[in-house]
Amino acid sequence: MSSFVRHGPLEPVTPVVLSVPHAGRDYPLQLRAALRVPLVALKGLEDRYADALGLDARGAETLFIAQRARAWIDLNRAEHERDPRLDDGAARIGHPQSAKLRSGLGLVPRRVGNSGDIWQRRLSADEVQLRIEADHRPYHAAVAAALAAARVRFGIAVLIDVHSMPSLGPADSAPRLVLGDRFGKSAAARFTGRIEGVARAHGVATAANAPYSGGHILERHGEPRRGVHAIQLEFDRGLYLDDALDGPGEGLPATSLLLRAIIDAVTDEALPGALAAE
Repeated sequence: MSSFVRHGPLEPVTPVVLSVPHAGRDYPLQLRAALRVPLVALKGLEDRYADALGLDARGAETLFIAQRARAWIDLNRAEHERDPRLDDGAARIGHPQSAKLRSGLGLVPRRVGNSGDIWQRRLSADEVQLRIEADHRPYHAAVAAALAAARVRFGIAVLIDVHSMPSLGPADSAPRLVLGDRFGKSAAARFTGRIEGVARAHGVATAANAPYSGGHILERHGEPRRGVHAIQLEFDRGLYLDDALDGPGEGLPATSLLLRAIIDAVTDEALPGALAAE
């Protein structure tokens, strides 16, 4: 199985590019053979069926969906975020450890929720490097190429990075969609403002950058000064999954419509009047 799938044209036909990096459900045999925990425990790392949201909402946009499970390699972590408690190659890294890495959620996750350590053994430097070269770099190269092509064609490009999150609290009071732009570093405020307005019109409460401000994908691809913006969307899983939070639920169509409306609003903000001219 390929490490990711691209839906839509190689050369984007709109300024918006979509990414779903954490919904992969491909667990390679090498991973399964090295597990300390039951395979089902790794669902806790997935943005469960966030790919269904992206596929349902996509129109003409180019969409990238990771196939490999996040437990294999996390596309939203930088290559240097290698865990010294797991990865023999981490000793070569001179960067300070992030809070995520210290908690066991590095480039290759070491822990999952309440289930504890994932792996029976340490990982060699070479096997992690192979995952970087086979899965991590190709995904980012493909996203970067699509954004570059969109910017050349339209003078602007916007990456919408689709994730899902556990509920932050009661549905009638807690935010159910968190917008991340790295506190303004990865996208112009006008885009998040438009998204907030769309969510409000759909009756969905939002928060900005708390508790999720965006990770490596936004840091790597968002360059507002060059006309490339990147925004992370964290949807409450209760919006679109079933009661067990395991499969698509009755709320999927409405949540897909919300995402579609967000895409349209972002497109209009990037190219005012473009949608009306279609």
